[in-house]
Amino acid sequence: MRQQAAPTPTPLDALGGLGPLARQLNQLHTRLWYEQVHQDLTGPQFTVLSLLDAHGDMDQSTLGALAHLDKSTAAPLLERLRRRGLVDIARDDSDRRRKRVRLTEEGRRLAVRLAPAVVAVSEQMLAPFTPEERDQLLGLLRRAVGAREG
Repeated sequence: MRQQAAPTPTPLDALGGLGPLARQLNQLHTRLWYEQVHQDLTGPQFTVLSLLDAHGDMDQSTLGALAHLDKSTAAPLLERLRRRGLVDIARDDSDRRRKRVRLTEEGRRLAVRLAPAVVAVSEQMLAPFTPEERDQLLGLLRRAVGAREG
């Protein structure tokens, strides 16, 4: 028995895919972040502050990798945080080619102050799901992005 070829997807079919949903999810998260967390600190900037708070000083390359930032994004992001007094950046004494990033006390206070609002935004976005569905959704999303890394 001969199988019939699947129909060629149409542009309308493409609108039901992951891309448009990911964009809508990002737009919702960005709006809630702006309204409830901070108008002048982005999610990636908060991630950097939080990683430095959790792990201490580290080189810029390691920090960029942990925060999932490419090199072209990490350097300007860190420079903006430095200008605001939230991080210090200095040459590594043991390897002058490397830059070390340190969280300032002001940066630490901001990360600690904003953490509850960041968690609240996540909770708000996951509110339609049961605890089991939340775990499943987050696990599937981690698996999807993890499959593309490395």
